[in-house]
Amino acid sequence: MADSALVFLISALVLGAAVALVALAMRWRRKRRKARGSPDPSRDYAPRANWGGSRGALNYSSFVFMDVDGDGKFGEADRPMGGIVVRAFDDKGAFLAAMRTNNGGFANFVMSAKKHRAILRKPGTYRFCVSVPKGWRVSTGNENQSLRLSELPGSPAGLVGEDLPAMVGLSPARFVRGMAEAEATLSLLGKGRLLDTRQIVPGNFHIDLPAGADTLAITGSGLDRHLALSPYPTDLGLLQPGAIAAEAALATVGFNAVTILPFQKVPSGYGGLDWRNINVLTSQYVKGSEGYLNGNLTRGHAAYTSSGHPAEFGASTPFGFHSLMLTAAWLGSEGEVALIESWLGDELVASDEVVLSALAPVHYAPMLKAVTRVRISTKHCWQAVLDQLLLAR
Repeated sequence: MADSALVFLISALVLGAAVALVALAMRWRRKRRKARGSPDPSRDYAPRANWGGSRGALNYSSFVFMDVDGDGKFGEADRPMGGIVVRAFDDKGAFLAAMRTNNGGFANFVMSAKKHRAILRKPGTYRFCVSVPKGWRVSTGNENQSLRLSELPGSPAGLVGEDLPAMVGLSPARFVRGMAEAEATLSLLGKGRLLDTRQIVPGNFHIDLPAGADTLAITGSGLDRHLALSPYPTDLGLLQPGAIAAEAALATVGFNAVTILPFQKVPSGYGGLDWRNINVLTSQYVKGSEGYLNGNLTRGHAAYTSSGHPAEFGASTPFGFHSLMLTAAWLGSEGEVALIESWLGDELVASDEVVLSALAPVHYAPMLKAVTRVRISTKHCWQAVLDQLLLAR
C-alpha cells in the first residue's frame, strides 16, 4: 500500500513538472514570436479592434514640490522634492502602501486591474496623504486628497482616475539659530517694517521666524550685522565681532559653470579658489538621493564633499566668508552634524557645528571678514551638499 502511494506521489510530481515545463515553453514561444514580429504588413498600423482587455499597469502619482516663494503654486522658483512620504488608503480606510517621492518629486502607486503587484487594483475611492515634515507648512492646503478610480476596459491599466492628485506644495520651517558670548539685540524685519525684537543672552539661541521676515539685524557688544534671510533655516554659528558690513560687495560662487558633464571634480582655480575633495553633480545624477535634489538650488549643479571625507576651499589671499547653503545628501543621514572650521593662515578663527537635513538647506552665515581656508567635515562621514557660496573680496 505504501509503495503504491509513493508511486502515485512521484507520478503526480513528474506530471506537474511536465505541465509546468510545457507552460513555460509555450510562454517562451509566445514571447519569442512577439519579439520577432509578424511577416504580414497589413496589421502594422491597424486601428485596435478589441478594447475588451487590459493587462498593463500605470503609475498613479502624487507630486510634491518645495514651494520656495510660498505662494501655493508650482512656479519657476520652486523645485520638486525628493524623499517625502505619501500614503494610500482604500475607501474603507485600510492602509495600502507608503511611497517616497523620487528625484522628479513623484510618489508612484502602481495601478492595474490585473497585475497582482499593483497597489491600486479595483474601482473605488482612494485617499492619498502627504506626511508633512515637522514645522513645515503646506502652502497648497491639500495634504489629504480623495479621488475615485473607475473601471475602463481597454485603458492601459484597466482603471482610470477622475483626475490625478493635485500638486502638494511644502514650505520649509524657518528659524534662526546661533551662539553668543555676549548680550545683543536681534531684530527681524519684513519689507523694512520691524516684525519682532529679541534679546540675546550668552549661550545658544533659536528663534522661529515670523511670516514675511526677510532681514535680520543684530546690534550690541560689537556683534553688529545685517543679513538678508533666505527661504530656509539660518544658522549664524558663533557670533563674532567685526562681521562683514552690510554694504560690502558680495560675489556668489555657484557650481553650474564647473562643467557641462553631469559629474566632475571641482578644479583648482574655479571661482578664484583652491578646492580639495569637492565634486559637483546634477540633481538627477544619483538615483534616490534626497539631499542632492533638495539641496540643489538652481536645478543645475551643486557641490558635495567627496565620499563624505573632509573637504576644503581656500586661497592664498584672505577673503570674506559670508555664507553657504548646506544640506545632508541622504535621508539616512538626517540630523548629521557638519563641522565648519575657518582659518586665517595658521589661526583658527571660527569653528561651528551645524545640524543638517536632507529635506532643505541650512543657510550657514558666519559673515567672517577674513579667512584663507574653510574646512567642512561631518561627524559620521556622510556627504554634505554645498550650494550658493557667498564671498566678500
